[in-house]
Amino acid sequence: MKKLRLLHVVFNTQIEAHEIAAFRGAIVEKVGADHIMFHNHLSDNEFVQNYPLIQYKRVGRKPSVLCLEQGVEEIYHFFANKVWNMTMAGRELHMSVSSLNLKEYTLRLTSDMLKYRISNWLALNQENYAEFENLTALTDRVAKLESILTGNILSFAKGINWTIDQQITLKLTDISKPKILSYKGVKLTGFDAEFSANIFLPNYLGLGKGVSHGFGALKQL
Repeated sequence: MKKLRLLHVVFNTQIEAHEIAAFRGAIVEKVGADHIMFHNHLSDNEFVQNYPLIQYKRVGRKPSVLCLEQGVEEIYHFFANKVWNMTMAGRELHMSVSSLNLKEYTLRLTSDMLKYRISNWLALNQENYAEFENLTALTDRVAKLESILTGNILSFAKGINWTIDQQITLKLTDISKPKILSYKGVKLTGFDAEFSANIFLPNYLGLGKGVSHGFGALKQL
């Protein structure tokens, strides 16, 4: 088991799905680039490789920030500003809080299989894309994606110092056709999927590549 502090702030304005990265950039500009946890850049060419503890999402049409563990304290650097309004993609966002939820979750493996949906999941990288494309049998492709998603969960656990010493059982129950998604200007293959697993994870948590930009967000079913 692992205790996880999670703060989810939803703002009372609207953005489009493709504007999440611009929203992230506007927040970073507001707090200052010296607060690394907001952007995970050590330099122009060097990145923090750990699991992102501040993630940017879109709930409905509203922008939101998900803060985990130390990220809960870091978000203070945004709220400490007297004026929260900011410029994004050439237009002004008038920022006010729509909802703010601070909770502590007990992450754990469960005896029951819990059901989830994952949206815009960037499962495939340069290393595993060719391997996935070479699989011709649907069952082999599903098994590969199940293995990747399990690995994504383990990477998240490692990022929050949670040692999972039992086996994760995970089954994909539905998956969309592959779709092309843009991440940092690069076209990548993504999926929407439903799965069941013997693990409890909170809503909006990101899994896979690009979680700080809103990709791979979970929702319990």
